Amino acid sequence: MLNLRKLKKDEIIWMFEHKCKHGHNFLEHPKCYENEKPSSSPINEKIGYLDIETTGLNANWDYIISYAILENDSGKIYGRVAKRNETLNADVLDKNLMKEFVLDIRKFDKVIVYWGKDRRHDIPFLRTRALKWKENFPMYGEVKLLDAYDIVRNKLSLHRRRLENIATFLKIPSKGHRLDSEMWQKAKLGNKKALDYVWLHNNEDVITLKKVWEIVEKFTASRKTSI
Repeated sequence: MLNLRKLKKDEIIWMFEHKCKHGHNFLEHPKCYENEKPSSSPINEKIGYLDIETTGLNANWDYIISYAILENDSGKIYGRVAKRNETLNADVLDKNLMKEFVLDIRKFDKVIVYWGKDRRHDIPFLRTRALKWKENFPMYGEVKLLDAYDIVRNKLSLHRRRLENIATFLKIPSKGHRLDSEMWQKAKLGNKKALDYVWLHNNEDVITLKKVWEIVEKFTASRKTSI
């Protein structure tokens, strides 16, 4: 659903004054707004594609090496990879990254992930690290969330459901910098070449995710949750 919490005053007035095909204003039927996509609407929902790279799978033991959020319209990528002096300092690690992330994520109305919603990886990991560093992670309803994995799992028949696998099947160019255990180990130790490699990998993931999403989103109803 449209994120009503982020609407400006003039956008709320427009929603109130304009009606859907059922005769209700769009504040009463926000789902209709999303389905009908009226061309006269002043609302421009900002959409991002989110992916993170981490040192492991458990956020109480591991930490974030990089995060990337690809802006749908401009192609701009928000985020960065950790610096050498951050990875080598146990009092820092991803502290600065999380401070920057909670600011960047609020620039978006909706984000799309792959295997990243609750009880999966990206969002729970980010939320946990934000709590670790006492950063203001978005509360329920602030930023809407969609997980492309749900569509791939429910609507397609593949022997493996990794993002790279579906991209290969759909003939979408994906990995120039594949997951490499040695590079991740070196990145943890502050190796500049390895950190750059991780960042390129992270960028490739969000670019691939956008291309996959644009193909598969039409196969299901929009069921947004919240980060």
